[in-house]
Amino acid sequence: MSATDRILVVGAGPAGIEAARGAADMGQPVLLVEAKAEIGGTPYEHYATLTPHLHETHEAMAAMVEGIKNHPLIDLRTNTRVVDSAGEGGQFRVTLENAAGERQTEEVGAVVIATGFQHFDPGRETQLYGYYEYDDVITLVDAEHMFKQGQVVRPSTGKPPERVAFIQCVGSRDRQIGNQWCSKVCCGIASKQSIEIKRMLPDAKVFIFYIDMRMYGFWEDQLYWKAQEEYKVNYIRGIVTEVIKKGDKLLIKGEDTTMGRPMEVLMDMVILSVGMEPSAGTRQMAEIFNIPKESHGYLATQGEPLDTVTTKVPGIFVAGAAAGPKDIEDSVSMGGAAAIKAVSYLKRLNRSAV
Repeated sequence: MSATDRILVVGAGPAGIEAARGAADMGQPVLLVEAKAEIGGTPYEHYATLTPHLHETHEAMAAMVEGIKNHPLIDLRTNTRVVDSAGEGGQFRVTLENAAGERQTEEVGAVVIATGFQHFDPGRETQLYGYYEYDDVITLVDAEHMFKQGQVVRPSTGKPPERVAFIQCVGSRDRQIGNQWCSKVCCGIASKQSIEIKRMLPDAKVFIFYIDMRMYGFWEDQLYWKAQEEYKVNYIRGIVTEVIKKGDKLLIKGEDTTMGRPMEVLMDMVILSVGMEPSAGTRQMAEIFNIPKESHGYLATQGEPLDTVTTKVPGIFVAGAAAGPKDIEDSVSMGGAAAIKAVSYLKRLNRSAV
């Protein structure tokens, strides 16, 4: 095979790993580029367990990760970024840069963008929740780091909290800051984490303050009802307007929208359910490959909902959260679909060239 029979996969999270493995298993050589030192993406880096089954992340993804490292048709480059591209479908010339600043040009025939997402920064646009002000206001990601260490404690004291609150839709479904979308996974992750907290701290009181609970597919049964019925997690439909310090506690102010009345409740720890945004890598790839973005800033596809992976640039495909909020199942499925589309694209080019 020539160099232009190779498929470049940008990003080695779940979507990129599946795209690379799928294409390689079909006999196509793959160049897999990851900006970080380790592969596995956001779940592997940050999450102790996977939603919804609560399987330990590194154990669950071990075969996936090792399969990439040992595949004879996959050329894995970590600590490497795509910094430039020229040419067109079938004959892309991409420039890669490693951590030492060294550059190298590679030829590939098709590209799969799997650059994932970034978590919303809850202190960037609003100080309503005191994320940068109060130690005991943390995010879902911060909580996962605690779970990795096998304990849940208040950052301010190092002691287990007695009352924990989740605040949903932080950085999602918010027109004022421009994030006019549901991030899809936050309700499920908060429910999963509430179960984990109750397992570690059975006597703790856990509350989830929500606008609407959005549980997709089996998550309704696997997480939502399980958290309520088995673990006695309290779901409160309401809008939180402010979190302030009161003594050594956090005072949540807002409105109980079910009862139609103001509410004020004291908590030891508040966990912000931060949403998804297009990652810096996704934005960079859009510029480098001239890929149009849809109205929310993610990479646009040309055939959605019937084709979720083909971009408007011939020979370039997208998988996972680079195309919008996705859970890990969506991302892996899209990785497989992108692999099939990329391989098929190159085979059609080869047939037409004969």
